[in-house]
Amino acid sequence: MKIDFAPMDVPFQRRLQTAVVVLWVFSFLALAPLCILLYFYLLFTPYWSISVLYSVWWFFDFDTPARGGRRVPFLCGLRLWEHFRDYFPIKLVKTADLDPKVNYVIGFHPHGVLVAGAFSNFCSYATGFRQMFPGLTGHLLMLPLWFRAPFFRDYIMCAGLIPSDKESASYPLRRRGGGNAVVIAVGGAPEALDAHPGTYNVLLAKKKGFIKMAMENGAYLVPTFSFGENELFDQVENPRGTWLRWTQERLQSIMGISLPLFHARGIFQYSFGLMPYRKPISTVVGRPIKVKRTEKPTAEQLDALHQHYMDELSNLFEEHKCNYGVDPDMHLSFV
Repeated sequence: MKIDFAPMDVPFQRRLQTAVVVLWVFSFLALAPLCILLYFYLLFTPYWSISVLYSVWWFFDFDTPARGGRRVPFLCGLRLWEHFRDYFPIKLVKTADLDPKVNYVIGFHPHGVLVAGAFSNFCSYATGFRQMFPGLTGHLLMLPLWFRAPFFRDYIMCAGLIPSDKESASYPLRRRGGGNAVVIAVGGAPEALDAHPGTYNVLLAKKKGFIKMAMENGAYLVPTFSFGENELFDQVENPRGTWLRWTQERLQSIMGISLPLFHARGIFQYSFGLMPYRKPISTVVGRPIKVKRTEKPTAEQLDALHQHYMDELSNLFEEHKCNYGVDPDMHLSFV
């Protein structure tokens, strides 16, 4: 295979963007297991007291992720996230106002491989979420598994991430006065297995848990589609029914995380590696769907609102797809 190396005269700004994305990919793929190893390694060194003191802190701080987390605005506003945004680049598109007196459940589609658009738009301040939706605080959901990793849990909470279990996700929605938005990559880890370039498969047909949560808390639903999310990586072909897909789904059911076999470019060459391609991402936030608080919604009410949400997401896609290079004959496929 011929390797296409990056030229020596790459502008410093682009090198800086690449460096920030390297750190982000490393954090996503390797930082959690390294933090676990560090925690146990320190116990057998002269610095054992660090792990012991952290364990005491962890005991008293254990419920913090489930109580809205601990966002650090200074870190969310660092200039380095602007370099991350510009690498792709990533853009947030507003289609309607969101009343800060109301709480929201923002459905993010598609998941993609590493949810780059969701992180940039809702965890950092680089794309202007606070300016577009003043008075609103976003909380991106992440698998509870990652909040059990020492040190790493504190790192991800700094960005406003909270666990995706029902109790943790509902906590911001129960706050009176509104102004909270829970951001859910509805397709979750299983949808990452369908994140192939040029595809628009949305794992939503049977996903009703977030709809029920919105109804129980009277939170408005906001469909959101991130154009370009599936274009960042190539992935080994894994059609449903193949041994590879069966293995991936089996591992996902056991571990809770999916293992897509993805690849794209490297740091100093463009032929292979785990760095995402420089492809634009445009995250379009749709119009809010008013939801009446219903503590015990019936199956009929749940199905009706779920269908309404899918219709609104489909309309959002159809309305904006031509602006972002999607073929006019391409339509969303609900799986």
